[in-house]
Formats: sequence, C-alpha cells, structure tokens
Amino acid sequence: MHEIETVTTTALGDTSYLLVSGDEAALVDPQRDSWDLVASCTSRKLRIRYVLETHVHNDYVSGALEVRAATGATVAVPARVPYAFDHLPLAEDDEITLGDLTVRAMATPGHTVEHTSYLVLDDPARPPAAVFTGGSMLVGNTGRTDLAGDDLTEPLARAQYRTVRRLALLPDPTRVLPTHGAGSSCAAGPVSAARTTTVGAERLANPALTARDEEEFVRSRLSGLPPYPAYYRHMATINRKGPEVLGGVPAPCPLTPEQVEGLSGRGAQIVDGRDRGTFAAAHVPGALCFELDDRFASLVGEVVPFGARLVLVLPEPAAEAAVEAARQLLRIGYDGIAGYLAGGVGAWAAAGHPVRSFRTADAAELAARLDGTRVLDVRPERPEGGVPGTLAVPLAELPRRLGEMPRDREIWTVCGSGRRATIAASLLDLAGIPVTAVVRGGVGELRKHADG
Repeated sequence: MHEIETVTTTALGDTSYLLVSGDEAALVDPQRDSWDLVASCTSRKLRIRYVLETHVHNDYVSGALEVRAATGATVAVPARVPYAFDHLPLAEDDEITLGDLTVRAMATPGHTVEHTSYLVLDDPARPPAAVFTGGSMLVGNTGRTDLAGDDLTEPLARAQYRTVRRLALLPDPTRVLPTHGAGSSCAAGPVSAARTTTVGAERLANPALTARDEEEFVRSRLSGLPPYPAYYRHMATINRKGPEVLGGVPAPCPLTPEQVEGLSGRGAQIVDGRDRGTFAAAHVPGALCFELDDRFASLVGEVVPFGARLVLVLPEPAAEAAVEAARQLLRIGYDGIAGYLAGGVGAWAAAGHPVRSFRTADAAELAARLDGTRVLDVRPERPEGGVPGTLAVPLAELPRRLGEMPRDREIWTVCGSGRRATIAASLLDLAGIPVTAVVRGGVGELRKHADG
C-alpha cells in the first residue's frame, strides 16, 4: 500500500507530490523551497530515497538538489537530458523500488522532448494505481509544446497527441497526478481548478482526447497559446546545470535610505510590495508596485529583467515580509536580493529624499469620462474583447514598448481588477509619463458603459 500527498504552489499553478510506502518516500517535481516538507518527513521518520523529475522545468527552479543535499536522496530524471550533476537516468520501462512499490518510467514526450511520466504499481503484475504525468496529461488539457523553441513546437505537438492517447489506454481508475494546473502558464489553455483526476474522467472530458484526429489536435496546440513570463527562458538552463544549493531562505538584510539610493543609482530595481493605494500615494522614485501576496513573484517575473539586482520596499513587519518575498523570488531564480529598505518610505522621506506619487481611480470614474480619455489595457489576453479606442499592450510587453506610449496627455491604465494596471502605472511613472491607475474594477465595467 502507498500514500500520495499533494503539495500545491498556488502562485505558480504547480503541484509537487510526496509518494510514501512504509518508511520510504519519493518527492516528485519538488519546488526549490521544499525545506519544510523535508523537515516534516524527518519528523515523521520517513526516509526520502528519491527525487523524481518528470521533465526540465521551465516555470520554476527545481528543488531536487536541495532535497538531495538535505537527505542524500537519489535524483532520478529523464534519460534524454544531459544534466550537469550526478543523477540516475530513467528511460522507458526502467524501474525503481520504494518500500513495497515499484515505480516505472514511461516516455511521454510532448510538453518537452525528454518528458517522462512515472507509473505507481503496488504489484508489478497488476495495472498501475497512479501515474505522475507532469506536463503531459493535465486536468482538462495538456501541457503546451512551444517552450523548447519554434522549430520544435509542431513536432512536440504531434508527440503530445500520441502521448495523451497512450496515457488514455491506462485503466479508468488510474489516478492522474499532473505537475501543472490552474494558474500555470505551462498549460496549453484553460485547465480545471481540480489538481488531480483519473484516466476515465479525462477520456470523457479532456478536449485533447476528443479531437477528431491528429491534425485537429495540432492546430489547437499551435493557435491561441497564452503568453508566458519572460523568466521562463532562463529556467531550463538553470535546472539542467543544477541551481545553487541554499539550504533555506536567506533572510534579506535591512538597508538604510543611503544604501538604497546607492544601489538604485547602480542599476538595482526597487520592488515595492505594499498595497497599490499606499504605493500610488507615495513611493521611492524608480520603484515598481508588486503587492506581496501569492502572485507577487510571478508578476515580478513578467516585468523585471531576469538577473536584476533587487531592493525591496515592504509592508510591516518588513523583516518577516522580506523572508516571504525572498522565498517566492527564489522559486523562479531571482536570487539577487540586495536587501530591504528599513523603515520603509517613511524612513526614506525622513532622510530628505523625494517621493513620487500618481493618481488612482476606480472603473466607474473612468467609465464616466471614457470619451476622450486615453486608456491603456494591460491584460495578458482579451478573452471578452477590449474597449473600443483603447491601447492594448499586455503587461509583460510593456517594458520594451514604453517608447511607443504617447506622452502628449495623461494615460489611464486598466486591467481586469486593478492589479496589473497599478504595475503598468508604476512603469509609466518611472518613464515620466503622466498616469492615472484604475485600481478598483476594470475592463468589465468599462465594456458595460461602452455597450450601453
């Protein structure tokens, strides 16, 4: 018998798994910050023998080497990847044992070239009880196939077509345990909010399995793909090489206003984690607004160049907030955290440094004056269309397109809820463009006004 525990990182839309048999365990696709899970296993007297990777991750830094450093676990990975660290390569039908279990590798290319799923067998002579599907079969969709480059997108889409049909041949009760789910840009389109499923349920409802033929499936994989964050381009290289082992979240150090000024002058990016209204009212010049919640790092990864030196401005208690911010940033490889501004914007102003601000509004105010107002819609996609006459630039593209923004009058930024609109406003403010951020409500309200 076995147990499977799910560990979901909602901010990235991913799930890792702890597979337990007796007093032995394996971690599947762990996040970099798996230290608490490792400690929990130790307290439960579970020996983590393996870390299983289904593929080279594009959306987060793997925790495999962190787990190995803490436990001595063997890192088992798809055989087709030239990892630069010691590992156990697993190809089709290779097996490992874990307690009373057998775990069998199953080649499932598509999401990536090397993608491998893992069948969980209580008895090698009987059908599997579960399959870890990584980015192949998801709940209601499949993983996207364009992350390895344009030249591989179509061949991988065809491989994905064969992969999901091969998985669909498993018995109906087989549990399907994907890594990517709702909130992950690794999905090829909308997925269910459920994190796990069964083969039988997917055979009935997954659009990838209801396509008439391979050509229809491939067309659906190659069109309408949602954008993915720019930081994705750096993850595979880090994960193949093996990220630096940290052993825990390094606590960012407090910085004086003078230190922050010096770092900013040398090119560091100030990342402000306070709420949007407080930020708009007063912020350090050059700061960008990323509210510190579970979406904090993923939005930083859309806008701030990978590898940038970061200075944090945070809500109180700032020392605790700095650890949470660092934890999220380390998951996606933003390791260059110089520290946080001690005393916040109050200390900055008290030291005689200037602050900046911009105006905020709600969607109702903009709707009342929509005619003649220049509006910038920064949603990542426009599923229900836009408001006629607005500029449309997804937030992730805005940093490189700031030169296209008109400067002859004020721009009002809008999104679906106000979150991205405030980030966009901070980018425009940094560029010296007059701006008002619609921080409450969004395009839905504006469309009602325009249609009325």
